[in-house]
Parts: sequence; C-alpha cells; structure tokens
Amino acid sequence: QVQLMESGGGLVQAGGSLRLSCEASENIFNFNAMGWFRQAPGKEREFVAEINVGGRTDYGDSVKGRFSISRDGPKNTVYLQMDNLQPEDTGVYYCRARILQSRQYWGQGTQVTVSS
Repeated sequence: QVQLMESGGGLVQAGGSLRLSCEASENIFNFNAMGWFRQAPGKEREFVAEINVGGRTDYGDSVKGRFSISRDGPKNTVYLQMDNLQPEDTGVYYCRARILQSRQYWGQGTQVTVSS
C-alpha cells in the first residue's frame, strides 16, 4: 500500500525557516497531486499547498508569499519550503497524495513549532 513519510519538522523562532520533506513509497507521478495540510491544537485541518502532476501549484491564503512547494521525481519526494514562519504556523503538518478526488493517502505528520 502507499506510504508517505514526512520529515523536517522542528522548533524555530519567528522569522525563521524550515523545509519539510515527504517521501512516497512509489512514483509520485502515480498521483494526480501531492500536497500539505496542517492542524493546530483545537482547530480543524487546513489546506496549505499542493502541486499537481503537470507542475501547477496552489496555496492557502494564509501562506501565500511565504511557503513554496516543489518536487523531485527520481527521489519520489515533495518538499515544502517555509520562510518567515510565525507562531500562527504552529501545528502538525501532514503530507497528502491523491488520485483525482476518489482516493487519498496521508502521512503520519511532523510537528512544526514557532516561538514568538
């Protein structure tokens, strides 16, 4: 079955940067899109960023201009570069792969904590 493994989370001060990685167990071009969601304590899951099979990207309004999603096909990996992090960005970040809207696969999550 499909497995997604996130890494790169940690603790940073406001204004700092992190790069998250999501390595898939198979060719990432098997999926129509791969992306990231996050969930802060006591809040609902929030869309962060996505890249589709053609390279088109999409971002949530709260991260536009600060986050950038990219991929490395031979490594089966998608990245999320996060710059100018703020305390409001704190949460568990989850990788998601999807086939159109019929099937979705999720990673276990990686914690990002931003101190003020």
